[in-house]
Amino acid sequence: MKWIIAGAIQRTAAQRFGAAFGVLLASFFAVPAAHAENVLQDIGYAPLAGGRVQITLKLAAPPAGARAFTTETPPRIALDFPDTRSTLSQRHIEVGSGATSGINVADAGGRTRVVVDLYRASTYETRADGNNFVLVVNNGNTANASAAIAAGDQTKSVGQTTQEVSNIDFRRGKNGEGRIVITFSGEGSSADLKRQGDRILLDIFNARLPTQLAQRLDVLDFATPVQFIETRSKGGGAHMEITAKPPFEQLAYQTGNQYIVEVAPAKEKEKKDPNAPPVYSGSRVTFDFQDIPTRAVLQLIAQMSELNIVVADSVTGNVTLRLNNVPWDQALDIVLQAKGLDKRQNGNVIWVAPQKEIADREQAIADAKLKLEQVSETITEYIPISYGKAKDIADLLTQKSKQGNQGGGGGAGTQANASGFLSERGRVSYDERTNTLLVVDTPEKVRSIRELVVKLDKPVQQVLIEARVVVATDNFSRELGAKFGISGATTVGSNVVSTSGNLNGSQYMTNQALANRLATGDPFPVLPPGVSGGTATGTSNLGDRLNVNLPTSTTNAGSIGLSVLGANVLLDLELSAGQTEGRSELISSPRVVTSNQQEANITQGQEIPYSTITSSGGGNSLPTVAFKDAVLGLKVTPTITADGRVFLNLDVKKDALAGYYTNVTGSYPIIDKREMTTSVLVDNGQTVVLGGVYEFDKQDAVTKVPFLGDLPGLGAFFRNVKKSNQKAELLIFVTPKILDENLR
Repeated sequence: MKWIIAGAIQRTAAQRFGAAFGVLLASFFAVPAAHAENVLQDIGYAPLAGGRVQITLKLAAPPAGARAFTTETPPRIALDFPDTRSTLSQRHIEVGSGATSGINVADAGGRTRVVVDLYRASTYETRADGNNFVLVVNNGNTANASAAIAAGDQTKSVGQTTQEVSNIDFRRGKNGEGRIVITFSGEGSSADLKRQGDRILLDIFNARLPTQLAQRLDVLDFATPVQFIETRSKGGGAHMEITAKPPFEQLAYQTGNQYIVEVAPAKEKEKKDPNAPPVYSGSRVTFDFQDIPTRAVLQLIAQMSELNIVVADSVTGNVTLRLNNVPWDQALDIVLQAKGLDKRQNGNVIWVAPQKEIADREQAIADAKLKLEQVSETITEYIPISYGKAKDIADLLTQKSKQGNQGGGGGAGTQANASGFLSERGRVSYDERTNTLLVVDTPEKVRSIRELVVKLDKPVQQVLIEARVVVATDNFSRELGAKFGISGATTVGSNVVSTSGNLNGSQYMTNQALANRLATGDPFPVLPPGVSGGTATGTSNLGDRLNVNLPTSTTNAGSIGLSVLGANVLLDLELSAGQTEGRSELISSPRVVTSNQQEANITQGQEIPYSTITSSGGGNSLPTVAFKDAVLGLKVTPTITADGRVFLNLDVKKDALAGYYTNVTGSYPIIDKREMTTSVLVDNGQTVVLGGVYEFDKQDAVTKVPFLGDLPGLGAFFRNVKKSNQKAELLIFVTPKILDENLR
């Protein structure tokens, strides 16, 4: 079979002619794309002779309006690209060559800034090369740089005012990043940032650190990559050490009198969707061909893309096409589809052949691989399982139920001739006692199963769930009451007339008058109700001489009493007033730790006994003891989502004994029930209110004697006034926290 390799050295004369013809066509028809917004696609670097470093920035279009500037403390080179966005997956690139330490990339507001960190002050050169922007950083002069720094320090000590760090603040961004904001007392301070493993080291120059800011901050509860921030004085400035949980990316920038360090979780590489439409990013070209050989078009595209294209001998025929301002990779796909061709790419080499030829070749490779598996020797591999169950992983590998095989050394199970991840000759067993997986299969299958087990056998994340049940009450009551009574006796002619609070009181005095008249002929003297002695018979009390008996119901209320005794009459008056205020707050906080997707339950309280009557078989009633629960409980099942949040199915209850209900059969407990069952999605470390109940009971009551109780002023002696306000509120909170593996 013959192949045509575009870009190879050996060509026939006809091929060289075709290549030259293709280049001419490309230079004539290629039209550069007009982009409203440029895109920074890649950054590469290469060491040069003399300790220099060449940094190449690849953009989608030629860079326009690029601007470069430098800073001396710390030494940096900054490149600004207006109307440009970045698609780089990494925002920091370690270099560590020559005078170049690393490269940081940030884009915001339609502008991209590339900052090159230097070990020492160095000169540089820039140039544009097509869609590339090239920066060459010289090695620099260490002696001159040191002298410059020394001179700068001397100048500062004579006439420069040292700034002060006025505040260090930590905030959590909306995307889970940690933001350290360092505020200076004025402008002119600078900082140098570098990364060492899971630590970010920040040296602050020309800014004194106050004693109260030299501290260690624990920011684990903010649920960001940042865990600890430790700041201390260093020379005439300050040193900050930021400990973060990898993988993370850091970005630092200064605006005005603030220096901001952002530490964000590293972005995972997006998985390509096989059903998603292709995204073309090649340089744009324009083709207008009439009946040109397909092989010539492919060779032309090879020249434009700077890739090696291998074309099978079976690719023949001509093609007519007109493409205007189309990416070269899209133009390649169009040509392949039009001629029934397909491609396979390996590195920078593309193989082009008819679709059937590629399919037949891949099928032949698959068949050969299958035959090799059928004749390959099987091996036995023992795979210990650390965090899961060997039985569950064996089920996953075979996708069939176990046929139990209990051995003397522990439970075991075996499956053979299973599908799933095993070959036709493969089988898997497990030992429950040692939690070990036993795999018998070809070496390639065993290797893939071991890789799968490594991904599956991981510690399950754990969650701390803390609930808070808050019961708050606020009670207020005020009551005014009065007692008033007139008791007396007199004669009207030969009749004796007595009056009191009720008939019992008046009868008490009438009986005395009758006894006196029978004894002496004179009905007097008589005693008022509630006073014993003389000729009084029967029983009477103070309440019998009260016409109005409306006292306050408040215990130990304030009162004042007045009694006026005349010749034939006794006047009684009592005013009482009481006010009650009460506030209470009961906080119950059950908390529990459980694994992801595992139910947990915690209960605290008491079982309250009570008697019940049950009927026996002979018709007799027997007393038995039953129990009612009055408990504080939390039952929850957490599910950790892929984006680091927690979905909770939970049941929270707070019961309490309110009293007893008594009837002829006995006393039964009355339980105040407070319970909530719900499902909620919560951010890690976030506290949310699940719900609550608010009760407000307002009462205004007046008990009075009709007409008399409505009299102005005097009506207060004939009525009872009571006002009460009762407020009760129930709130239930929950806070889930995903436990860090490093803190277990």
